[in-house]
Formats: sequence, structure tokens, C-alpha cells
Amino acid sequence: MADIIQLLPDHVANQIAAGEVVQRPASVVKELIENAVDAGATEIKLIVKDAGKTLIQVVDNGSGMSATDARLSFERHATSKIRSAEDLFQLGTKGFRGEALASIAAIAHVEMHTKLHHEEVGARIRIEGGKITEQEVAVTADGTSIAVKNLFFNIPARRNFLKSNQVELRHVIDEFQRVALAHPDIHFEMYHNGNDLFSLPASNYRQRVVNIFGNKTNEKLVPVGETTGVVKLSGFVYKPENARKSRGEQFFFVNNRFIKSPYLHHAVVSAFEGLIREQAHPGYFLYLEVNPATVDINIHPTKTEIKFDDEHTLYAILRSAIKHSLGQFNIAPVLDFDKDGGLDTPYDYKNKPVHVPTIEVDSDFNPFREEESQGNTFSSGHSQTGSGSGSGGGRPSWQQNARQGRPADWESLYVGLGDRDKSDTDHFSSVEIESGEVMGSEVRQSGMLFEESSGSEPSVTTYQLHKKYIVTTIKSGMVIIDQYRAHQRVLYEQFLRQMTVKEGISQQLLFPIVLYYSSSDVALLHELKDTLQFIGFAIDKLEGDEITITGIPASVSESEVSIILEQLIADFKDEIPDRSFSQTDRLAKSLSKTLAVRSGEILNEASQEALVNDLFACKEPNVSPFNRPTYITITVEDLDKKFL
Repeated sequence: MADIIQLLPDHVANQIAAGEVVQRPASVVKELIENAVDAGATEIKLIVKDAGKTLIQVVDNGSGMSATDARLSFERHATSKIRSAEDLFQLGTKGFRGEALASIAAIAHVEMHTKLHHEEVGARIRIEGGKITEQEVAVTADGTSIAVKNLFFNIPARRNFLKSNQVELRHVIDEFQRVALAHPDIHFEMYHNGNDLFSLPASNYRQRVVNIFGNKTNEKLVPVGETTGVVKLSGFVYKPENARKSRGEQFFFVNNRFIKSPYLHHAVVSAFEGLIREQAHPGYFLYLEVNPATVDINIHPTKTEIKFDDEHTLYAILRSAIKHSLGQFNIAPVLDFDKDGGLDTPYDYKNKPVHVPTIEVDSDFNPFREEESQGNTFSSGHSQTGSGSGSGGGRPSWQQNARQGRPADWESLYVGLGDRDKSDTDHFSSVEIESGEVMGSEVRQSGMLFEESSGSEPSVTTYQLHKKYIVTTIKSGMVIIDQYRAHQRVLYEQFLRQMTVKEGISQQLLFPIVLYYSSSDVALLHELKDTLQFIGFAIDKLEGDEITITGIPASVSESEVSIILEQLIADFKDEIPDRSFSQTDRLAKSLSKTLAVRSGEILNEASQEALVNDLFACKEPNVSPFNRPTYITITVEDLDKKFL
């Protein structure tokens, strides 16, 4: 039998490695910026076009490379950061695998300019699809500049899997922020399509967090610090009142490397137990310094997942340190057993007898009674000196009674209203019957036939089950409706009509609402500004890290505005719903998910019937905006089978 195992060509091996290392433009940004940090750069500039699909360029003032090293850096497993296997357990650099540049060059057009500080000229290299097409001496600045163009140009299937520019840019910003937070001593800049997104001067950790996430972040931060023989912990956590519904600013750094650790995240959440509302997520920026020999970074090519030798000890230290910080800065509630001396009884009053207060209150005192008596005296005097024909001088009888203080005569004002109430009740009953008939006709048009009765009262009755489902009867049995999904469908179609057919009704606020977000979140709201105005949001100011809202939709309360915008930002960052939908459709889905009546909320009978009517008046009442069923039907035959 012939030999069948053979070595893969280099360009094939590089493309296989690229599938692990380079998943999207953000992966390229991460690798290039980390290389710049490892090169000892003090200034790093990131330039991006079309969310990285067209251009990703990183310029640094690091050590640079010679012409030989520049060419060798694009070979597989070529690195200057480790020499032997033992070095894997004493890593002090970001990269060490030697795969990044080779993987990037295999799927893009790459151009590198680099120069050593003591050299007069540098080198320029061009690579297309893993093949070097040009290498020459060039005049360039100290350090390295790498431009990656037309990512995935030779793998169209991978390029088609990329999401919209908006989502890809979010991932690029995330990677940029992670490296910038880990190295506050480096000056970072970022540009997208010619716009300056970030300019972060060298600073300390706290100032770097504030520069990235806005000035108002400084008020939210609670410092955390602990030094033990196992770990040196530093950083910040958000105050409990700043916990958000969506996962926002949550960062772990181990030896200046961003990591993801669900286990350590659970330690942080448990430290906030009892301080934040249910389903809220605390924000944190935590830096851990451990012995490199006690962690294993070489688990995944992205190097965001690591293993600790003693996770349980780290869990306990992290949890206790955060609890201590929350209590130390009077964030967590504490029991104060110290007495206030000012509330104690003085010693000279200790043995004095207790007397009843001398102040007396006349419970029958009525100032109006005195005025009435004076008025009566004046009236009687006037009648004696005047015409003398009865008291009151020709005033109407109800006014005389009022002047003479007859308290029972006010009841005469309501004589005869009983019959009027009855007629009004009859009138309202007829209106309700008519509305019931209209409701029934709408439901029949939507394909549901409710049971008719011979009486004049509408036969449609509803019942709320477990504060989650609405049960109503139909001719063939019953319908069980999920109130949350049903309300999502109703709100979704309402918002779509407002955004596509007519402008939404906006209620102006007496006092504008001012909210603060990170610059990246504000940039996202800029893109959604026009659509938000169509549904009723009046935005007066949207710049920097501040947004001023002067009007909100009529169906939204002021307390819900921040919740809506936070959920909206989170949904669009993660591109929920899918990118195949338009921005208007995605916005309507996000708003309907946030504003819909949740499971667990009690609805009165009128609200239940209104929700049922509105649902079956929708164009697609069968499913929610996220293609989940809104109701199920149980026929009488199905019930009969249960009793066989």
C-alpha cells in the first residue's frame, strides 16, 4: 500500500492556523497591538477603515526590526519571545506562539515599514496571500508600521461570514480597550474612517478607565486592593447602584493580560450579593499579579483562557477583598451599635419627676363657627335696622342655610343623582357591549372565533394563570397566551408603524434627562438618533459622553429611559436580532423586548382583555418578534382525551 501521509504546504498550513488566530478584524487588531506593546512602544496608533475590512494599520515607536528579522517574522513559529519550552512557564510578553503574522499574511495584503532606532534607513515588505512580492530599503520612522488590507480577500466564504461594519467595529473597539486598560503607561490613539475615536494619554489606572468610559465613571468607582503571598490584587468595582441589566464594563487582567474567567466572575457577583437587584451585573476593572509559573496561558490561540494552580484561593481572596472595599467606603450597609450621646437624658434631669404638659387643646375649637355666629349677629342686626322682612334680606335659601351653618343641607345637592347614575351605567354597558362586538369581529378576522352567547353581555372572559399566562375561551376550547411574548408582538408592530408610516407621539419633559455613556456607546446612539426620533425620543444633545433627552414616547415613563437605552446599546453591540434585518426592524425588536409586560406582573381583567384584543389584531399574532409562539390552543377534544 502506498504512503498516504504527507506534509502540508506552508500556505495551506498558514491558512489553517489563520482560522484559529484570525476570526475577524478584531483578531488582527489584537495581535498587532500586542506586538507593538511587546516591542516596548510608548505610543501606539490604530487606524481602521470600514471596521477593519478595508484597512487595519498599527503604528508604534517600538524597537523596530532589521531587514532580516522583518522577513523572518512572517514565517510560521518564528518569534523573538521564547527560546525553549521552559520559557512557556515564565512568560512576560503578550505573544509567544509565532503564528500571528504568518496567519495574517496568508489571508490579506500586508505592508510593513520598520526601522531600528540606531539605523539610518529601514525596510519595506509587501506580502499578498502569504507570498512576499516586494522587499526593499526604505526611509521610515523609528519603530514599526503594519498595514493589513483587504482581509480574507482569498477566502470569500470567511469574508461573507463577517457581520455588519457596526458590529465588527464594536469588536475592534473592545480589543483596543482591553489592551489600553492593561497598559495605562502607553499613549494610545484610534481612528476610524478618519474620525478620532480615542486619544488616551499615558496615565494611571483610574484615569485610563475614566478616559475610556467617560468622566462620570469616576464617581462610580470603588478602589479594591489586597496583597497576599498568592496574588496582588488592585483595581476598581462599580458601586452597587450602578449595576446594569446587561453585561457592561467587566474586565479581568492577569499579569497585564486580559482574560475571561467565569469562575472569578462568580466571585465578584457573590461579593455583591444582597446589594444589587436580581439579574443585574456589576462592573469591575480588576488587575491580578501572580507568579507566571502558577498560570498556564498556552491553552487557546486567543490566550484569553488561562488555568490557575489554585483557583479556590483566588476566589476567596477576590470575594473578601471586594466585600471589604464595599464596606470600607460605606457602600455596603453596616450595623452601627454606637449610641449618639446627644440623645441621652442629662444627669441632672435623671431623678426629676415627670409632669403632664400644661398645654391644653380644645378639640371642639372651630374658627369658622365664630365667623358664622358673627355673621348671624350682623344679619339679625341688619334685619332689625333694615326692612325687617325675615333674616337674610332676600338671599336664596341655600345661601341662607350656608350662612346659618346647617351642615345637613349639602346632601340636597345630590338629590336625583341616583337615577342619573343608573342611566349612565346603562349607557356605559351599551358602550361596553358595542366594544365587545367590535373586539369579537377583529378576532374573527384574525382567524380566532370566540364563543358567542345568547345574552347581551360579551362572552369573552380572561383569567391570568401564574402571573404569566392569560387563558381565554374560544368556540372550540381555550387559548393560553404568553403575556410577555404577546405584548412583544403588539409593541413591535406599533413601533414599526410609528417608524415607517408616521412619526411617534412625543411628550416633552419639564426637566431634561441627562445620561452619560462611553464614547463608543454615544457613537452608536449617533447612528440610531434619527430612528429614535421617529418613535418619539427628542434628543437635544449627543456629544462626548453625554446625551440630553428633552422628550420621550408617550408610552414610556422617565424611569424607563435609561433602561431602554442600555438594553438598546447592548442589543446592537451583540447584533441582536440578526444582521439580516434592517436597523428599523432591529430597533423595534429591541424596544419591544425591553418595554413588554414581564412574566410575574399582575394584570387586571381590563388589561388582559385589551392584550388579547391587540394581539389578535396584529398581522402575525402567532409568533413573537423573535419567532417564538405567543399562544397555544387546547380544544375540547384534547380535554376529553385527558379524562379517558
